[in-house]
Amino acid sequence: MEPGTRRHSEFRWLTITLLVIGLLADDASSVWKRREDKTKCPKVKGIRNFDISEFLGSWYIVQYYASSEEALAYRCMRAELSVSHENAEVTMNFTYSFTDDPINELLVGNITWKIPSPDLPAHWIHAELPYEGVYNTYVLDSDYKSWALLMHCAEKSKSPRYLSSFIMSREASLGANVISYLREKLPKYDIDLEYMFPMDQKQCNKTDNAEDLLVPALPSVKRSHVARRHPLKRKHRRQ
Repeated sequence: MEPGTRRHSEFRWLTITLLVIGLLADDASSVWKRREDKTKCPKVKGIRNFDISEFLGSWYIVQYYASSEEALAYRCMRAELSVSHENAEVTMNFTYSFTDDPINELLVGNITWKIPSPDLPAHWIHAELPYEGVYNTYVLDSDYKSWALLMHCAEKSKSPRYLSSFIMSREASLGANVISYLREKLPKYDIDLEYMFPMDQKQCNKTDNAEDLLVPALPSVKRSHVARRHPLKRKHRRQ
């Protein structure tokens, strides 16, 4: 065999070998993705150098996702965040209405988290007994004065994981470019943007001040709504 022919043949086999290796690697990657454990929360990193004191106060939820929801059930959702430094706890008091409520009754709920590590203040774990398993919340991003992105993930034995996310704003609306920027951060955590819905903040019953958000949750919910879940309770959408 001529030297030039031999080199050409070796190059051809090297090319074929690399193509086969590439195809096998792609196939292995696809198998790994198919076998991802959907009962476990994805690995999430909260915002770096998070200043929780700047994050507190009033927020409007302007976009909402939950793996339990195929259609948006809520409107007029607003949150008030406070922190107890003594107990390393974060409390969210929130108001909301159901979209199918003809009188747009404003309901009240709350949720409390522990901050498990002072070195990771953007990661919170649910602190209340009614929630089984692990309920993680992460502040993924925020500029503190205008917008923020929260993600929640709950694990329960022998159940699919529960994912939810809020895009929040200090005002009742948020610019399209900012919303797009924040939404792009979510698909890597297996959040389907098709089911992330804009939250209607128009014609809401007025909440005059922060104290209006501090009413205990259960007494404020009338009998007609007792059987209905509030936005942070988990119920899985069928796959």
